[in-house]
Amino acid sequence: MQQTPTNQADTVYIQELFDRQQANAQRLKLSTAEERIARLKKMQTYLLDHTEEAKKVTYDDFRKPGFETVLGELFGLNGELNYTIKNLKKWLKPQRVSTPLTVLGTSGYIQYEAKGTSLIIAPWNYPISLALKPLVSAIAAGCTALVKPSEMTPHAAGFVRKLVEAVFPPDEVAVVEGDAEVAKALLKLPFNHIFFTGSPAIGKVVMRAAAENLTSVTLELGGKSPCVVDETVDLPATVRKLIWGKFLNNGQTCIAPDYLFVHRSIKEPFIREFRKAVTEMYDPNGLGVEASDSYCRIVNDSHFNRLSGYVEDALAAGAVLEHGGRTNPAERFMEPTLLSRVSNSMKIMQEEIFGPILPLLDYTELDEVVAYINRGEKPLALYINSKNTRTVDYLLEATSAGDALVNDYLLQFGHHEIPFGGVNNSGIGKSNGFFGFQEFSNAKGVIKRRFGTLKFMYPPYSDRIKKIVDWAVKYE
Repeated sequence: MQQTPTNQADTVYIQELFDRQQANAQRLKLSTAEERIARLKKMQTYLLDHTEEAKKVTYDDFRKPGFETVLGELFGLNGELNYTIKNLKKWLKPQRVSTPLTVLGTSGYIQYEAKGTSLIIAPWNYPISLALKPLVSAIAAGCTALVKPSEMTPHAAGFVRKLVEAVFPPDEVAVVEGDAEVAKALLKLPFNHIFFTGSPAIGKVVMRAAAENLTSVTLELGGKSPCVVDETVDLPATVRKLIWGKFLNNGQTCIAPDYLFVHRSIKEPFIREFRKAVTEMYDPNGLGVEASDSYCRIVNDSHFNRLSGYVEDALAAGAVLEHGGRTNPAERFMEPTLLSRVSNSMKIMQEEIFGPILPLLDYTELDEVVAYINRGEKPLALYINSKNTRTVDYLLEATSAGDALVNDYLLQFGHHEIPFGGVNNSGIGKSNGFFGFQEFSNAKGVIKRRFGTLKFMYPPYSDRIKKIVDWAVKYE
């Protein structure tokens, strides 16, 4: 049984655990594809055998519906395992490259090798998936891993710890539970790679700490992801997709739409359809959304108070409550809330919301939308709802985002052929399938001399060699 640090003073244990993994890193680096696949299959078996426990722990932490645990935590994670198991042998084979004229007589290839020791710092919003999905990539690459789950979801953190203890020896993978002080102690260590999922503010802290050891990082962050709805859409279908994408996990999703642009000509019909759809999806029996077994809760009092403060600040500054607004602090319940007439001076338009509140802006010209998006930090996701190909292409080309979805939501996290991640403030590096494997790997270029020599290039430099090099510069 692994021991878990309980306070800041227990850094000796963390150091000892790191030292054991560092000593074992070379062995794992040399492990075969078959050995890594066997570890992944064992991890997969545990997950599938403990689905009901996974549902329970996430419900205990913040009343996440069992269906959302399966869909948002286990479905994508199991898909990642299947995809990695299927493709790992191919990824580990040398990737042949062509030979340019300047290195005639050689052959070259790219060999992916494990970076070594890794640290995975996971958030609370998808506490199982976001702790274990990076671990799949680390195991595939041949790295050791220390996993730090969020202390905000202790039941799910315990589940992750039990899985790791059942599947891996601690010199390969271990879980370290604790608060921010434990995270600080971990970040002082000279890992070869750090994979962090969380806010941009904490991402900067992680990157500064990593710089002390020149450790590479993958930062899965967030920000204010825009959603655009133009006048060509099928409004009922579009609104329902939007509501699902926004209020899944009670809006506590890094790729959830953070604010909404609706064409002015359909603003009022949109609002009416929004009210109707929320009722159909979360209150079909007329008992109130709070009675729904399909609606999650805010993770803790601090986040509940933050979100309530956003709504109060916006309403005081002139925003209009179009739908929702009801809360129950004792249950950390907040109804799906739609606000219009919002402005940049409001906190809700300055900070990532990460909750069940959706600000609505209207527009008439697409240039307004593009200018607004481009004034802010580059978002993790861009959502475009339109039947007009020119509109879609213009928004895709004129803005920047980690990923973009057209006429759907949230699919980018589970698409194994698509790189998932942000750009600048919304993230550094990518995950999903091969892209996650790459993050924990060093792409080592290998060149082998097969015939010939560069001896004729050695000093002293003759006029003939000078002419040859001058010619090569022009035609290479």
